[in-house]
Amino acid sequence: MEGVEIRVGPDDVVHSRLTTHDFLIQEDGMAQSVQDLASKKCQACEGGVAPLTEAEIRNLLKQLEGWKYVDGRINKTYSFKDYYQTMAFVNATAWVSHREDHHPDISVGYNNCRVEYVTHAINGLTENDFICAAKLDRLFAL
Repeated sequence: MEGVEIRVGPDDVVHSRLTTHDFLIQEDGMAQSVQDLASKKCQACEGGVAPLTEAEIRNLLKQLEGWKYVDGRINKTYSFKDYYQTMAFVNATAWVSHREDHHPDISVGYNNCRVEYVTHAINGLTENDFICAAKLDRLFAL
């Protein structure tokens, strides 16, 4: 695996084993680790904050595989072998949601689960929605 060179200052270089697939170049030209979202903790949102802009949503969506932005929300359908695995994922999703205090809308079928995020307090998307989506993707990969 080929590593990348990351510049953290004009004269500082950090060498890493991460590949270029582990980084996202944002519209402002800065590199952000794709791992960042799943490692973050949701911040309380009681309203009074502006939803993310279209550009911010596009940048964050690039960090998530298979998530779609539709009608001001992000969603993804996860597929499973059977109902037991589906329900295990739903229960694990409930645990993540409780820990992050950020709750999705979930639709459950025999072998699939559709998860949809929006920050209800502002009826729009915040970084919390993307943090939780990244955590569910990490959970699904287990």
